[in-house]
Amino acid sequence: MFLLSCARISKRSEMEQFTIFWSDQAKMDLSEIIEYIAFEDKTLAMQILGKIEEQVTRLEQLPKSGRFVPELKAFDLLTYREVVFPPWRIIYKIDKQQVVIISVLDSRRNLEDLLLKKLLLK
Repeated sequence: MFLLSCARISKRSEMEQFTIFWSDQAKMDLSEIIEYIAFEDKTLAMQILGKIEEQVTRLEQLPKSGRFVPELKAFDLLTYREVVFPPWRIIYKIDKQQVVIISVLDSRRNLEDLLLKKLLLK
């Protein structure tokens, strides 16, 4: 019985590694955010960039850790997830062994309209 328990624990602890892919839109979003902040405070901009990259890197190990995007869930669009680093929301989807970063958005904006436009136009 003990060996069987160990085998189950071992299998659970084996994590698949996912790769991260940044869409052009997400790169542009992040660049605009960092440039805007850097205009006032370059040090703060680099700190925020590091924190956002840290959030995204975690998705390599735990891609399903993000919640479904509430504004899209209302339309039964469960393809997209997000991790939040206030006030920014990092929108992504899982595609096989890849986490695709779709967009990085400021949560203070009207996200429902913005998300629907971005996702329907792509």
